[in-house]
Amino acid sequence: MDWQTAEREFTSPVLGMEPLGGMFEASVERHPNAIAQQYQGGIYDRSLSGTAVDPAPHGDYESLTYAEMAEIVRPLATGFRDLGVEAGDRVGIFAQTRMEWAQTDFALLAAGAVVTTVYKNSSPEKAHYLLDDPGASGVVVENAAVLERVLAVEDELELEFIVSMDELGGAGEDAATDCYTLAEVYELGDERYDPDAYEEWLAARDPDDLASIIYTSGTTGKPKGVVLTHRNFRTNVNQVYRRYGPRPDKDADTPVIDENSTLVSYLPLAHVFERTAGHFLLFAAGATVAYAESSDTLKEDFRTVRPTGATSVPRVYEKIYDAIREEATESPIKERIFDWATDVSRAYYRADDPGPILEFKLSVADKLVFSKVKAALGGNVEMLVSGGGSLSEDLCTLYHGMGLPILEGYGLTETSPVVTTNPPEAPKIGTVGPAVIDCDATVDESIAPDGDAASTPGETGELLVRGPNVTEGYWNKPAATDRAFTEDAPGESANDADRDGGASRTDADDGWFRTGDIVTIRPDGYIEFHERTKQLVVLSTGKNVAPAPIEDTFAANELVEQCLVVGDGEKFIGALIVPNIDALERRAETEDVALPDDPAAICDHEWVRERIGREVEAVNEDFEAHETIKEFRLVPIEFTEENEMLTPTMKKKRRTILDAFADEVDSMYAEESTEQAPEA
Repeated sequence: MDWQTAEREFTSPVLGMEPLGGMFEASVERHPNAIAQQYQGGIYDRSLSGTAVDPAPHGDYESLTYAEMAEIVRPLATGFRDLGVEAGDRVGIFAQTRMEWAQTDFALLAAGAVVTTVYKNSSPEKAHYLLDDPGASGVVVENAAVLERVLAVEDELELEFIVSMDELGGAGEDAATDCYTLAEVYELGDERYDPDAYEEWLAARDPDDLASIIYTSGTTGKPKGVVLTHRNFRTNVNQVYRRYGPRPDKDADTPVIDENSTLVSYLPLAHVFERTAGHFLLFAAGATVAYAESSDTLKEDFRTVRPTGATSVPRVYEKIYDAIREEATESPIKERIFDWATDVSRAYYRADDPGPILEFKLSVADKLVFSKVKAALGGNVEMLVSGGGSLSEDLCTLYHGMGLPILEGYGLTETSPVVTTNPPEAPKIGTVGPAVIDCDATVDESIAPDGDAASTPGETGELLVRGPNVTEGYWNKPAATDRAFTEDAPGESANDADRDGGASRTDADDGWFRTGDIVTIRPDGYIEFHERTKQLVVLSTGKNVAPAPIEDTFAANELVEQCLVVGDGEKFIGALIVPNIDALERRAETEDVALPDDPAAICDHEWVRERIGREVEAVNEDFEAHETIKEFRLVPIEFTEENEMLTPTMKKKRRTILDAFADEVDSMYAEESTEQAPEA
């Protein structure tokens, strides 16, 4: 039996269509004594600590079983009901990813609320929009500092209550809105919890009820609220579990997600990727979720938790690789060993038949380098999942060769989110995998880039999808909803039969959802991601260039931290490059080059510009003439979420970056540069 047939025929108690609150309770019944959550001490002043949970040791983890987690969720649901929450009310969660986020989410869903999400670093103005647009009647904030951001716009909202996960220490006493701690909500609910009433709330939920409004990241305009039902999420949990669950057709060494899995959660739960893949899916499977709760301690968290896997975005995997490389190249000898080992790993993974010599080299590389890398990640990692952007094929190959397979997938907020993902038993690097069961995919070939993407075997164009995991549209934006869907279906696809998700907007032949992404659907069904349609660089010569493949080529480059391709409306491609200052300083020391201390001065240094120029020339060899970087400028500021050049899920905000470095971009296309540049 092939794996795709096995996916469809797979049966498991995890698969079902009960709403999300019922899904959680079913998992509690199956796994009452299994570890559900692990949380840290010394990071938060948790109001629940000492009331509903034991304090965790400073710098260490404490655990909650599924039964213990349920004994928190149920009183919280009752407490929120006592605060006035009724079925269909919108309630926001404005906090970092942490234990209480998950407990609050399930409690609100059980109470019948619609959970809306606010990113942890949102300004008062952004928070106002994300709470006002859905008409939130309440909000759960992280702490007193976040509370202040809400209170700054309190007069413009119609909130009935505010709840803080942490102790408030007197903050909010003068607020017009009633403020509580999560412990107070828990205690209120604990006094009044009625099992029969709780069961009635769960039973009253229908799969087609609205579960959440999640706002898009806003990379191309004002965030839109994507409405997602219990059916949307529950379908996607089923789809992903069919691919990653413990199917009987899988070999014993194929990694799976099940009740024996432990994953570290650190991406924002405010975003749909972590909400489904690192939250709903894992709790449905009976897995353990360990909350890093601080990006500053991520390295130590992996070593302490010893997870079997993690979900993340490409930028984090790039950062992990940079940290690995920095630690492994403390001396010229170690650097040569590391470079040799990584070359071996790539060669081994790409070889159809490695042979005994390459097998021996890999065993030596593993002993000298890769075993230490795996130990640094806890020693138990079986697989890593990547989504939320394109991952460098070279970097992905390197991870696979090290024995740390990264399985790339693709999705959007509007699809709950997973559309495609690589199967653990048959991953294909350079692709985001085939579509999950019951999610149909096709392309509009009228929109496509020129170059290598256009020549890839298969059908290339804008990806169109439909299925029960696809949203019905945007909150209070009917015109945007209409634009997001085609008027009719452009053709039939292979997954039309035997859905386990039931009816949805796209099942009713209302058209297909336009993803806005350029892909190639290969003859084998695997999909290659190229670029967002809105981010294609259209040269004045008429050529369409996809920036992502060019930028991704620098991902494993020691000397380049980040790259942004530019050139829209110009005659040639340019690039803004953030150099890796530490790596340049190490390289300069070996070549007896003295660099200035100031990062901006380093970017202007002749040796640095020449050295980065060599890296650009090497990258250009992999692309057609019109895709090559003709001019570049070095910039000393890394693109981060803090300076608003990255979204919370670490996608580049191109317009913000271009505005910040407008002078550098203009200088690339000044008259003298244009005259020297060959036409594409």
